[in-house]
Amino acid sequence: MTISERPVEDALFPGFRLLDVSTSGARIRVRTGGQGPALLLLHGYPQTHALWHKVAERLKDRFTLVCADLRGYGDSEKPPTDAEHSPYSKRAMAQDMAEVMSALGHHSFAVGAHDRGARVAHRLALDHVERVTRLATLDIAPTREMYANTSDAFARAYWHWFFLIQPAPFPERMICADPEAYWRKKCGSGSAGLTPFAPEALAHYLRCFADPATIHGSCEDYRAAATIDIRHDDEDGGRKLSQPLLALWGANGIIGRCFDPLALWRQRAQDVRGHALPGGHYLAEEVPDLVAAEFTAFLGANP
Repeated sequence: MTISERPVEDALFPGFRLLDVSTSGARIRVRTGGQGPALLLLHGYPQTHALWHKVAERLKDRFTLVCADLRGYGDSEKPPTDAEHSPYSKRAMAQDMAEVMSALGHHSFAVGAHDRGARVAHRLALDHVERVTRLATLDIAPTREMYANTSDAFARAYWHWFFLIQPAPFPERMICADPEAYWRKKCGSGSAGLTPFAPEALAHYLRCFADPATIHGSCEDYRAAATIDIRHDDEDGGRKLSQPLLALWGANGIIGRCFDPLALWRQRAQDVRGHALPGGHYLAEEVPDLVAAEFTAFLGANP
């Protein structure tokens, strides 16, 4: 593993280092800064580590923060795929993060994660149980259970789950026709519209998503979720997370409306608690004070 320092490109994370960490599977773009116990923060679709910029400002005096772009997203590498989508399995993406944390000198760490990143975090906590101390998820229920319990209301709201898993290059070609319009439609359709996104963060998201490799990599993330990730879940034989898990979701979003997040997480973890927050899907940018307070109280506790 190698670490390369990058010139800081914007003011979203003042005082943070910008790094490229080369793992065994991909080069991962990382922001790191702060002080205290290590906390890995993972983003969702179709965003980047920049979604944590408001929360990071509130947590940097309590945690050493590592905000990473998942492989296939942002400025991280987009490795070639295969017929099983295995390079974009949550197992492969979790391995990236385990190696990033090793490279930065963090053997044990907590994880806070949103959306797709929370699915990576779930696998990370299963595959690297000795390293992940606690896990907090934002606005998801477990992947397998969400597919298994799909309703009309869920399918209408999460239409992209079913569009992005179509065989390549169909969704890629459609999105590449106007990536910005697609991004604004996808992310602006929530309860808060586009208001949660600071101009600097929005510009960063749109720049990264304009890359056809990002569009393809993110489609592969979803294709893996509907196939190899479910197979990996089934191969666990019902094994549950042993780490404490905090599940938070938006009171104005779809997860709590279409699912019982705590009940579903209790099928997957031994120690689950959580509740809704007064926001929609993009909680880290809608209600950063509340997210930071929840993370501080839960992730800062002793393992």
